[in-house]
Amino acid sequence: MQQNRPAGYAFLLEKYKLDTIPNWHSSQVGPTGARSEIIQDGLVETTYPRSYWPGEGDEDHLEFALKYDGINLATLARIFEVIDAISLRNWIASKPTGKYARKIWFLYEYLTGNQLPLPDLTQGNYIELLEKNKYYTAKWLSGPEAIQRQRINNNLPGTPKFCPIVRRTEKLVEMEHIDIAQRCREIVTSYPPELLKRALSYLYGKETRSSFEIEHIKPDSTRTDKFIALLETAESRDFFEKALLIEIQNSIVDPRYCNTDYRRNQNYVGQTVTPYQEKIHYISPKPENLTGLMNGLISTHHKLKRQTGIPAVVHAAIIAYGFVFLHPFEDGNGRIHRFLIHNILAQRGLVPEGLMLPVSAAMLSNRILYDRSLEAFSAPLLKLIDYKLDESAEMTVFSQTEICYRYIDMTAQVEALYEFVIKTVDEELKKELDFLVGYDRTKKALQEIVDMPDRQIDLFIRLCLQNSGRISATKRESIFNALSNEEIERMEAAVRMNYAT
Repeated sequence: MQQNRPAGYAFLLEKYKLDTIPNWHSSQVGPTGARSEIIQDGLVETTYPRSYWPGEGDEDHLEFALKYDGINLATLARIFEVIDAISLRNWIASKPTGKYARKIWFLYEYLTGNQLPLPDLTQGNYIELLEKNKYYTAKWLSGPEAIQRQRINNNLPGTPKFCPIVRRTEKLVEMEHIDIAQRCREIVTSYPPELLKRALSYLYGKETRSSFEIEHIKPDSTRTDKFIALLETAESRDFFEKALLIEIQNSIVDPRYCNTDYRRNQNYVGQTVTPYQEKIHYISPKPENLTGLMNGLISTHHKLKRQTGIPAVVHAAIIAYGFVFLHPFEDGNGRIHRFLIHNILAQRGLVPEGLMLPVSAAMLSNRILYDRSLEAFSAPLLKLIDYKLDESAEMTVFSQTEICYRYIDMTAQVEALYEFVIKTVDEELKKELDFLVGYDRTKKALQEIVDMPDRQIDLFIRLCLQNSGRISATKRESIFNALSNEEIERMEAAVRMNYAT
């Protein structure tokens, strides 16, 4: 009985015994005329009818991959390392104006840095490298980045040193149509300016506490104040430069763990499960690869700043998640990653001046989604890495994995950040502003019952909210013994009415 045969990327990976992070889509060709599809853990496997079989040649399967599996730069880079360049050159020469031949030709030279012995094309229409209905693509005010050699418009969102891919999924298209900036403006105009000013101070504190709590850190007041001070500068300038990133790291970590450059050791995220066993959750790039990768990430950020085709949330996700995946410092990477989200959204004008979105609070309250957004890259990557830990828990990595960090499919991370931003605007931000509105009403009501000092009113409201709208007998006796039972009951009722506890 005939079996299904791998096709496209799956054929080439099996033929050359290559290990890569799985592409979102894999293909097989069956022995019949039927077509079927299996979706599991976010991966799609399609079995095509036998008429789809492309042939036995490597180039035939490259073309099939671009048609049906999509463009996966990391997978292509691995294949281009082992494929016969002369055979590839001859295949391209046989169909130099073919759409897929031209794309494969461009991608080979883009990803390897090697030029095939082929003459530049001198005729034919320019074609887009990435289909705009399938991917988020760069768009330039000055016109397309036209590559005359293959007559290709390069609309990739990155550079050869760091180039993510973000697929335009149904989920992202739906969320992209939500006008987040307009929702922010509506919030700004719905509340009094003085209330927004008070709220901003509170939101900085909440974002700081949430960002530290995500990492299970309880900072002292000095570290808290430093991070709040950093958040207050997010809208003032673009911080994604090496020197400024080092300054940020130095300002938010214990002075003993300040870096003067990118890390020079092999970093990883682990968890001690026994005195003799460490559970590894994530392994960062080798230190010798880090400078090139970070330079590529910084260049990609500046490229994204100069284009108009990629939304602010996509831009922020690419850079912030790219940063935390590269993990360039000994400590503070997670907090800087979340700060960069604020910085880029503010610089791109998504968040109005004087407003701050407590995105970390949304991440903290949706921790499973946040963890999944990180594990979408870290979990499959971990399976590819051969490493060892010595007695001092120092790690040595034997695998060559630089390509995996250089060309990441960031669709999952962009989807997650869109969800966090939307939840922040619709839930977290409105909740905090409404709390302050309720507080002002409650405070006024309490002052009409008893003329108390502000500090005592604040304490009364806080303790009441912590105890389902009532002051405990102990607190009545120890703190509010100057008030009568009737006064306390009327004040409790006012709190419950304004906060619907």
